[in-house]
Amino acid sequence: MSAVPRSLAPAVADTALVLLGTGVVGGALLKLLATPSAERLYLVGAANSTRQIANPRGIVPAQVVAQLGQAETGRDDASLLAALNASGAPRRVIIDATASSDEAARHATWLAAGYHVVSANKAATGEALAGWTALRRASERGGVAYGDAATVGAGLPVLSTLRRLRDCGDRLLALDGVFSGSLSWLFNQFDGSRPFSDLLREARAFGYTEPDPRIDLGGADVARKLLILARTAGHALDVRDVDVESLVPKQLRTLPLDEFLSRLDEFDGVLARRQHEAAAQGKVLRFLARLDEHGHARVGLTEVATTHPAARLAGADNLFALTTQRYRAQPLVIQGAGAGPEVTAQALLGDVLALRVAP
Repeated sequence: MSAVPRSLAPAVADTALVLLGTGVVGGALLKLLATPSAERLYLVGAANSTRQIANPRGIVPAQVVAQLGQAETGRDDASLLAALNASGAPRRVIIDATASSDEAARHATWLAAGYHVVSANKAATGEALAGWTALRRASERGGVAYGDAATVGAGLPVLSTLRRLRDCGDRLLALDGVFSGSLSWLFNQFDGSRPFSDLLREARAFGYTEPDPRIDLGGADVARKLLILARTAGHALDVRDVDVESLVPKQLRTLPLDEFLSRLDEFDGVLARRQHEAAAQGKVLRFLARLDEHGHARVGLTEVATTHPAARLAGADNLFALTTQRYRAQPLVIQGAGAGPEVTAQALLGDVLALRVAP
């Protein structure tokens, strides 16, 4: 079905939105907001890092980028919130499609003020434990919801499944996961037939890694996702409680990007030895995040048996294997694309739509 552009709030609309971030993920969400799936939603404000637009009567999603390009430079949350308030909608939602720590720091304030918040921004829930706690308390005080499905696994139903299991009295005993599409692809390919540095250059050329691959190889992003899952499972872990193994040699960690890229061959010796040792035991290497029932959390390169779910991954898929009291004999496995603008935007839209059926 083709997209239907809307300029003003339709008669059936009952949810007003402000979108922060109109880049790759935000742009994909704007396309979804112009489809019949979003017919009860209307956009009243949008902002990128330097400009914003607001209209309580509604903004056409397809025109947002152009209008932002013509807007005066300057950001002011007050006018965006004023547009939400003036909309008269019974549900008012702020969507954070950025990776900004500054925006994430405001989530608790927005919740306490009575706005629902839906986020793909891991900085709010995957960093300091105090931030996580503040969000939960603010949500309770404001009587509103915090939608975070897009922070882990993009469109995969990971957090919702974990919450449902816990609500039903089940308990997480162990979690094994491959949470990074780039690291998934790299180690699915790394069988000893090619140097790791060749695969890394190829992954970067394909756009699987960040422009600076150290962001992926350092493990910090995977650790943030593991923290979110651990906290959802009931473990009050802080950043320092996660053991993170960086794959980046110490001598390469602080180099300028160009020099780092010219020295990728320095990865090869250590990783080739680890791959050979794993293969000699009939195992493969995977970059895993692991959590046990006591809250011990680790992120790093791990040898796994060929029967392990992660050993059977292909492409850049993510995987989450949950062993619980009721899924003890065989873990509950959730697998699929864990990154990408379309699936991430869909997770954001799903959280917004869920507000309409929430009690």
